[in-house]
Amino acid sequence: MKFAYLIEPPFNFRDEDGSVRGCDVELAQHVLSELGIETFEPVEAEFAELLPGVAAGHWRMTTGLFATDERRQTASFSRPIWALPDGLLVTKGNPLNLSGYQSVAENKDCVLAVIRHQFQHRCAIDFGVPDNRITIHETYKEAAIAVRDGRAGAYASVGRAHSGFIDRNPNFALDVVTVPASEKEPAFGSFAFAKSDTDLRHQVDGILEGYIGSSAHRDMMAKYGFSDAEIDLLVA
Repeated sequence: MKFAYLIEPPFNFRDEDGSVRGCDVELAQHVLSELGIETFEPVEAEFAELLPGVAAGHWRMTTGLFATDERRQTASFSRPIWALPDGLLVTKGNPLNLSGYQSVAENKDCVLAVIRHQFQHRCAIDFGVPDNRITIHETYKEAAIAVRDGRAGAYASVGRAHSGFIDRNPNFALDVVTVPASEKEPAFGSFAFAKSDTDLRHQVDGILEGYIGSSAHRDMMAKYGFSDAEIDLLVA
């Protein structure tokens, strides 16, 4: 069973010994184990490769993604596995005094880094950030380095991903600014599958329904910084 992931702590990352860890990969391993699938092969990919790869059969399941209407045209999605707000990765102390997408749009000195095809790119455009102040990157680390080096004033992604990166890279001297719910409500992420792979998706959903919100699930997610309140969003 091939599972596509990208390096984005705490969802997925590699330990010093090279093993793949993170809340998404651990949840996928649990679900597939419950289904009796003994072989599990995590495949590292760039964000833009995830959905084309699952549609083409290069892997059968991907790490959690926002299940937008556009993405549902090429893939199907499990029930939600997390619900999180967006965030801006900024240099320590937030020197541009950013508070969300609107503040980025209004600050003509702020260049915004985004990952190609991620939902936050569209959000930035919708809030009026012009194309000439948006830089597009392929990987999380590439965008974070742009902020660290001053080539971008902020990087828009999932706030939890920023917190995970900061925890593992304190030498980068970065902070995270949570995008307020008044600008964008927390969004739900789900595992993705090929549209034709309905049996696997239904089987995965069956395991998720009984596991998400359980004490074992909460304990697992707590290891990666998730609170009970964040898990409650999935079971309300």
